[in-house]
Amino acid sequence: MRDPAVSDEVAIRVDNLVKRFGDFVAIDHISFQVERGKIIGFLGPNGAGKSTTIRILCGLLRPTEGRVFVAGIDVARDPESVRQHIGYMSQKFSLYSDLTVLENLQFFGGIYRVPKNLLPERIHFALEMAGLLGRENALVSTLAGGWKQRLGLGCAILHRPPILFLDEPTSGVDPESRRRFWDLIHSLSDANVTIVVSTHYMDEAEYCNEIALIDRGRLLALESPSTLKARNIGGDLLALECDDIGKAIRLLKGHPGVRDVAAFGNRLHIIVDRDKGASSAIANTLAQHTVLVKRLDQIEPTIDDIFVQMVGAERDSRRANP
Repeated sequence: MRDPAVSDEVAIRVDNLVKRFGDFVAIDHISFQVERGKIIGFLGPNGAGKSTTIRILCGLLRPTEGRVFVAGIDVARDPESVRQHIGYMSQKFSLYSDLTVLENLQFFGGIYRVPKNLLPERIHFALEMAGLLGRENALVSTLAGGWKQRLGLGCAILHRPPILFLDEPTSGVDPESRRRFWDLIHSLSDANVTIVVSTHYMDEAEYCNEIALIDRGRLLALESPSTLKARNIGGDLLALECDDIGKAIRLLKGHPGVRDVAAFGNRLHIIVDRDKGASSAIANTLAQHTVLVKRLDQIEPTIDDIFVQMVGAERDSRRANP
């Protein structure tokens, strides 16, 4: 039964959610809401609490504290009703490898109680969306990752749910398949489907209307990608490429004017005081210690930079106030 206190325009509302497993706090007092038709991305490292939050929203786990409403329904009180209003897709796509493409669609159509007279049209749509028309009799075990991914999405939306949960659906899929998958997600959002997607790929944040940055069960921010990137990181951001990253980190940690140093692939991102001489001072220090600088430029911060900075600040705060 829908709670009349929850607006029709709010697809999901989370109030002070806590989830504990024994002494371990997986979700630590988070609150947020998602409007209908929006795409919200849960971003964070493995173990941050993204999947646990999604499982609670789907009615698969009970919250320890707080209240959660999905489609206006209290998840703790009526998880069965919630599951009738949602689609769910895990990172393993929830497919049966020993069944054919068509058999998987027929099975999930039955699980979701799709009326028999509507099932053929729904299956055709899913096959077309996944690019699998003509391959209905192929075993799922023979499909490439991108096809499995799109088929998994097709199975999750056979019953036309207004809210869709995708738990790291692009994990282990090649970049081109990831891009095509996000095209499908946006087409569903355009049809007013609310989508919650978890990922540890920071670049996928750009595809979301809002981003929830999560670390160690805490919600660090919930904002649009543009708002997050416009955040003041407290200084200028430099990108450094050199021949010995490890040595450069040791030299620059605590260096005058350096606020933070973090490795990003084969280079370092360095937050420095807004001082025109900071770059020259860093270059001189590295040269004095025989570190060859290949590139040292000022750059604009990315979502990755904002996340690293916010995580660092949060963990410093926890250490100072245990």
